[in-house]
Amino acid sequence: MGWKTYLLFVTTTWVVCLVPGPAALLVTVQAAGRGLRGAYWAIVGIALANAVYFALSATGLATLVVASATLFNLIKWGGVAYLFYLGLLALSSRAGAVTLSSERPPAGSGLAAFRQALIVELGNPKALLYFVALLPQFVDVQRPIVPQMLLYGLTTILLDLSAYSVYAWLGSRTQRFLSSPRFVKVTNRAAGSLLVVAGVMMAAVRQG
Repeated sequence: MGWKTYLLFVTTTWVVCLVPGPAALLVTVQAAGRGLRGAYWAIVGIALANAVYFALSATGLATLVVASATLFNLIKWGGVAYLFYLGLLALSSRAGAVTLSSERPPAGSGLAAFRQALIVELGNPKALLYFVALLPQFVDVQRPIVPQMLLYGLTTILLDLSAYSVYAWLGSRTQRFLSSPRFVKVTNRAAGSLLVVAGVMMAAVRQG
């Protein structure tokens, strides 16, 4: 693995991380409603989910999952159902992962943000397909595989943390508006609608 190959991997993965999706939306609204602390719990959940998919891809297990229609659809439809669930909670302004509130977040909300983000990202088949399709392109089979995998894996986690920190910062900028009931209501409706749309888009993902 040369530096040009590594830099190409970094650039590609960074761009993919920055593309708005369910995870980015979740981090943004967590930051708006629970502050940066809640957002970073969510970011850790996303990074852990991607680390799991990266490990599966590195060991070849992800290829088997993608090849199995049953396992692939189980992951996909589980993620779709959970996005719909979160979206409907936000639309109804009930307590949920993406529901804003002017009240102080309850104790333990950080762990809830971590769990919700982990489930959302694990239920995203695009993350699985990305690593299955991407990783083999950057592996130099003429060199030791394990060191390359460790470097790519650590890099992926760091890129997740940095890219989603951008969304956390953007979400935190809206906290001063939470005293406005109208702003909270409109934001919850928008977030809920976007999550439902994300669920519809996820349902359209097919095996490669």
